Amino acid sequence: MERDYTVENPKMKLGFGFMRLPLTNPDDDTAIDLKQVEEMADQFFRRGFTYCDTAYMYHDFKSEETVAEAVVDRRERNSFTVATKMPLVMLKNEAEVEEIFNKQLANLHVDYIDYYLMHDMNRSNYEIAKKFHVLEFARKMREQGKIHHLGFSCHDTPEHIDRVLTENPDLEFVQLQINYLDWESQGIQSGACYEVCEKHNKPVIVMEPVKGGTLAKVPAEVEKMMRACHPNWSPASWAIRFAASLPMVKVVLSGMSNMEQLDDNTTYMQDFQPLNQEELDLLKKAARMIDDTIAIACTGCRYCVEENTCPKNIPISRYFALYNTDNLLPGREWTPEKEYYANSIAEGYGRASECIKCRGCERVCPQHLPISDLMDKVKIPMEEQNSMVK
Repeated sequence: MERDYTVENPKMKLGFGFMRLPLTNPDDDTAIDLKQVEEMADQFFRRGFTYCDTAYMYHDFKSEETVAEAVVDRRERNSFTVATKMPLVMLKNEAEVEEIFNKQLANLHVDYIDYYLMHDMNRSNYEIAKKFHVLEFARKMREQGKIHHLGFSCHDTPEHIDRVLTENPDLEFVQLQINYLDWESQGIQSGACYEVCEKHNKPVIVMEPVKGGTLAKVPAEVEKMMRACHPNWSPASWAIRFAASLPMVKVVLSGMSNMEQLDDNTTYMQDFQPLNQEELDLLKKAARMIDDTIAIACTGCRYCVEENTCPKNIPISRYFALYNTDNLLPGREWTPEKEYYANSIAEGYGRASECIKCRGCERVCPQHLPISDLMDKVKIPMEEQNSMVK
């Protein structure tokens, strides 16, 4: 069966992410301000958008129910699309797969899910999916019409994404972390991951286009440069426009937390125009300027790994890139960077804490960085404060 990947209006690539909703109590993730969410959803639909993204675990397991109350119960079923995800990391046995899926249908008050994803199918979660035959179950639900489109989200390497798509050519789309700061990052490799989807001709759903808020609060000199080019464009809008300009991108998700953010996003995305080359060049410069404010001045030349074989197989420049971007918004328990670090360990690379301070890497570093000592900084957030590292 041929699948239709078009949207009602190809310019309208904005999706409403039900992940960072407004709260009546900032200390309680379940205290969702339903009235405000309903008002935001109404504005979202009034301006012609339809894609709502949630997940089983979001907002301490309350997000799907909020989508039901704010969207599903108040609209005709053919007027919106809903996406949710199978929480692979939670699965303890095969029976839970069907139990959770049926609970999701009940949570959402729907008979079918438009876009169903394997949630964060990194290399370890991919093994869980295979062990419990999750994809086989999802394919059966697709055949029965309870799933319309089947895909996966992923925080992992281009090589892993290529493997999943090669082994599962019927998966229809991929959800990736893409933003202009991570596009050329050695740690996250947004650009390379996107190119894998291009190779397999798979549409892309974009998550973290504003990098958890990092690109909404850029350094003053970066914002000044942006405002000089387009006075009315917010820094966040630059980030979302970048992701939406990519040809394979179907939807850019924004976790909007208030009406101001929703109004900004829906206003310019109603008649979205892809960035031109001058604007793309400005964002490349912005990425370099933001990189200049980071904690470790690694240029990513990779001399330390290409000209010197680390006896502990530590991917030094990758870990520095992850540490630097994680450090831009400190204090968060989970970050994509921490997950990419955990994935690297699962891939067989050494930990930062395993550095034996042989200093062979330092002898070839053009920036003369004290790499061995910096590994002591990296290990704190990436290992000691990272529940994904076992």
